[in-house]
Amino acid sequence: MILTVDHVTCYRYNRPARALVQSHRLMPSNCAGQRVLDWTVTVSDGIAGGAFRDGAGDWIQGWTVPGPVSEVTVSVRGKVETSDQAGVLRGHRELTPPDCYLRDTSVTKADSALAALAAKADGIEEALDRAHMLADLVAEAIAYEPGVTEAHTTAAEALAIGRGVCQDHSHALIAAARVSGLPARYVSGYLLTAEDGQEQDAAHAWAELWVRGLGWVGFDPANRCCPDDRYIRLGSGLDAQDAAPIRGIARGPGVERLEVQVAVQAVQQ
Repeated sequence: MILTVDHVTCYRYNRPARALVQSHRLMPSNCAGQRVLDWTVTVSDGIAGGAFRDGAGDWIQGWTVPGPVSEVTVSVRGKVETSDQAGVLRGHRELTPPDCYLRDTSVTKADSALAALAAKADGIEEALDRAHMLADLVAEAIAYEPGVTEAHTTAAEALAIGRGVCQDHSHALIAAARVSGLPARYVSGYLLTAEDGQEQDAAHAWAELWVRGLGWVGFDPANRCCPDDRYIRLGSGLDAQDAAPIRGIARGPGVERLEVQVAVQAVQQ
């Protein structure tokens, strides 16, 4: 399948910022499941800085926007050829050992309820079957409902509420997997959700769990599936903040307002 992406992020400030510095994880890597055909990232009035590929194989690009500035727009447009790899990340070059992803963060730390959920899969010896079971348990425990949680909601809080979005599902699965001894990480990217390419107000997220003999395998509890050719993978991290497509800071006392529009379409071949 060939997918096109049109992703626009607009930052507005009620008082002009003196300057902005951003770090982007917005360039998909080529691997067995995806091949970049065309991809551009632009930042209004931005100056491109240093760039590098990190240990997880993700491309990191720095940007600076000199001020004063009241509005900054980050535009991503591209085309990617995708194929279904049954959720297995193949051909992705990285150096970070999987065991590094057993480490908890403040939002993925398991409480007693998450530990109890993970324990339901303890009797399953095969790691892949246990990973699937954990993804199913999270999908059953947290119903998809936007607007209930927020950016800083933890996995434990989302499980207690019983509702959330893809970020919450991913954090909860990561927490449960780490309790179960499976390295797990957060993945940011895009998902074709409608054939008409209707605009969305956010990108997508899922989790990858390390299965010995297979490597990293993706699980999307929010959609009760493994990533297939409808998905474009951008980057990964220990949690949502670590894997964020855009991270940055603005200098100045102004209040920031954020607007995001994402359109993913399938190209007829």
